[in-house]
Amino acid sequence: MNRIAISSALLLTLAGCASTSDLEATRRQLDMVNQQATTRIAAVESKLSNDKLLEMVNEVERLKAEVAKLRGDVEVLNYNLQTTQKRQNDLYNDLDGRLSKLEGSGKQDASQPAAAQQQAAAGDSQTAPDYDKALNLLRARDFPNAINALAAFLQQNPQAPQAAEASYWLGVAHTALRQYDAAIEIHRRFVEQYPTNHFAPDALRNIGNCQRDLGQVDQAKNTYRRLIKLYPKSDAALKAKQVLNRL
Repeated sequence: MNRIAISSALLLTLAGCASTSDLEATRRQLDMVNQQATTRIAAVESKLSNDKLLEMVNEVERLKAEVAKLRGDVEVLNYNLQTTQKRQNDLYNDLDGRLSKLEGSGKQDASQPAAAQQQAAAGDSQTAPDYDKALNLLRARDFPNAINALAAFLQQNPQAPQAAEASYWLGVAHTALRQYDAAIEIHRRFVEQYPTNHFAPDALRNIGNCQRDLGQVDQAKNTYRRLIKLYPKSDAALKAKQVLNRL
């Protein structure tokens, strides 16, 4: 633009003394300068427009990528939530089923001869109430208080007939609260101390389930295989086979 102004001033200055041919030449030069300037301005405007358009396109692509990532994250969260809810429901169903069996075994005990009941009651009269209280807390799914009650019972009555099963239920209560490390340790000790207990297969399966939920897939597989090998005819072994097929 400065060049245009200078050229215009020059033209006016020379107009008084220059010949017609000189003026025409100067006008042509001025027109050429104006044309070049216009072309350059148009090029600059075009470049600016293209840069802005490219910036907008890049921004749109970035937003699309973020939206796709968020959708993927939502799908993963939904899957994890559904999986967690299913496993939690399975845990509650297992707990209800085991407690129902426990209640059923209590009814069977009622059919025993009176002499046998009196003999059992004589040895358990001091410990059974506390144990029953702990089991009632489990039935009510009051897991924190059930843990406290079971732990207190085991501490005060380590040699009680119910000590083995109390240890098993303590592990189950920790599992219900997703305290998997504590549950694994309790069930592991239970299996080592009471390998012939009727809850031993379930304790092993609970260990495998806890390891699976902790993401320790290889360890969970080994635990399930061990369960199937040690207790092949148990219901826990059948369920372990089903889980293994899905891992």
